[in-house]
This record gives sequence, structure tokens and C-alpha cells, in this order.
Amino acid sequence: MKENVIEIFSSVQGEGKYAGCRQVFIRLEGCNISCRYCDTEHMTGKHDVCIVESVPGSHEYVEISNPMTAEAVAAEVKRFTDNVPHQAVSITGGEPLLHAEFVRELAKHVDVPVFLETNGTLPEKLKQVVDCVDIISMDIKLPSELNGKTYWAEHRDFLCTAKGKDIYCKIVLTQDTAKEEFEKACRIISDVDDTILLILQPVTPFGGAEPPSAKEMLQWQAEGLKFLKNVRVIPQTHVMMGQL
Repeated sequence: MKENVIEIFSSVQGEGKYAGCRQVFIRLEGCNISCRYCDTEHMTGKHDVCIVESVPGSHEYVEISNPMTAEAVAAEVKRFTDNVPHQAVSITGGEPLLHAEFVRELAKHVDVPVFLETNGTLPEKLKQVVDCVDIISMDIKLPSELNGKTYWAEHRDFLCTAKGKDIYCKIVLTQDTAKEEFEKACRIISDVDDTILLILQPVTPFGGAEPPSAKEMLQWQAEGLKFLKNVRVIPQTHVMMGQL
């Protein structure tokens, strides 16, 4: 089994529950949605080579021809984790569940926890891999950020499938976030399990999206706590530190 891999590198997790933990990042091609604040290059079929960090944390790279086998990617992960202890291997994108079979195969060959970063819109794909991933970081996508496209049913199904795993949800907030959308997202999470952690992430300015003020972030947190027991405000810390 082979896939085009965009990059493999070592850094700190910059978002969510595990912010600050050292992880190996594997970025796969393609995404099934288009968020207006997305700042990640993930075009399908545009990567003849995978950019791989030569030494973990060095920011120096070598090129490996694509597509890569799951075994070859796992060998790079092992090289990193043998050099420096890593908390997990983060499989990201784009949307990594577009490559569910590859994710499943890769998980067989790595000896650190598998961390899945996903937009939470592909519940049927999650069902193919849920038994072989350890941590799930799931975005809740609000319709106002997707030109009105809704994924409420998919998000609910996704959460039901992931229930019982180490899962947390993340909502990116902008100055334009609508209260009714935010409340609906919180209700969906609460209906599945009100102890699921919700991360509120002020958007990193991009594509015309601007973050709420500090005062407004506290107001959003207070609103979320009406529905859920654990709501945290965490920005993109890797951006603040200048990390990858």
C-alpha cells in the first residue's frame, strides 16, 4: 500500500489537549472540505517527493520519492523516536481519513500512540480505523466557515463512533462566529457525552478571518460551559513559538 506523503517532521503539538507534547507529524494529501481560514497546503497529486526532516527538530530536510509505503513511513517514525522520545505520531492533512486504509496499515508498524487529527466529517471512514488509533482530535466545523455547508449529522455519528477513545473536540472561533451555530455544536457534543473535552481555538488570522477579543473568548468559554463540563481556551501555540 502506497500513498503520497507531503512531509514527515518532529515538533511540539501546537493545538488542543496535548499542546506542548513532542510528536512526529505525518502530513497526507487532500481534504474533503474547504475552510476559509485554512493555511495548510494539501493539494492532491502535487507532491512528487516527501519532505522528511533529516534529524528530529533540526529543520533540515531530505527528499524521498512518492508514493511511500506504510512500512517506509513507519521506518522514518522509528528513526525519529529512537533519537528523541515522542509522545505520539500525529497523522494529519488535509484530512487523513481520506486515506483510512493507509492509516490502518501504518498503525500496524509504529510503536508509539497514533494521534489522528481530523475534521470529523467522515464517520464511515473512522469506523475503518477507530480500533487502531489511540487519540482523536476532532474539529467541529461550523456552517458559517463553510459557505453554509452543514455536517451536524456527520459530526454526531463521528462522536458516537469515537466515544470511549481518548477524544477531544475543537472549534475554531472568529469574529464572525454565530452563537446559534456554536450552541448547536455544544449540544451535539453534550448529547453524546458531556465530559468530552472541548477546545476553543481563536483563529490565527488568515484568509480574512480575525480572532475574537480576549474578553469575547471568555464569553465563548462561559457559553460552552453551560453544555459541557470541560471547556478550555487554547490558541495555536506552535505559531506563537515559531515552530512547524
